[in-house]
Amino acid sequence: MAKAVALVSILCILALASVAHCHALELFDVEGDVYCDPCRVLFETKLSYKIAGATVKLECLDPITSNITYSIEGVTDSNGHYKLSVKGDHADNICQVTLTKSPNADCSEPMEGLETDKIVCTENSGIHSFVRYANPLGFMTKQSIEGCKEVLNELGLAPEDLDFQI
Repeated sequence: MAKAVALVSILCILALASVAHCHALELFDVEGDVYCDPCRVLFETKLSYKIAGATVKLECLDPITSNITYSIEGVTDSNGHYKLSVKGDHADNICQVTLTKSPNADCSEPMEGLETDKIVCTENSGIHSFVRYANPLGFMTKQSIEGCKEVLNELGLAPEDLDFQI
């Protein structure tokens, strides 16, 4: 009985060490969504939709030399969601997620100001999670689609006499 308890204890310790080792190699994931803004208003509306197959890149830069210290690329899933596994601690770096490509030719113009998001890529950030969430990133259509004026009117954001051509 004592040997069985000792064996189970050793196995538990080894399992915990294995989990700790995995987290030491792969500290956390960066997750977020990519969407299309068909109204060209720079925020999500009920006409917005997630983009599957969009490419995003996470890069960390040394703030003194501007050299890239870490880079990883990923693609959004069928729900427009991406997950990038970050290895190493990048506390002394400036890290950001950037849109690189839309698979949708009708919605491929990156939204100025919403094509990147800075991310804290360190274990010692005070965030007690192995996941870092980026703000939604977006592309927009070349022209606004039909129905945008009505959506903005519903939100109280469009003047009645607006000839909608954003």
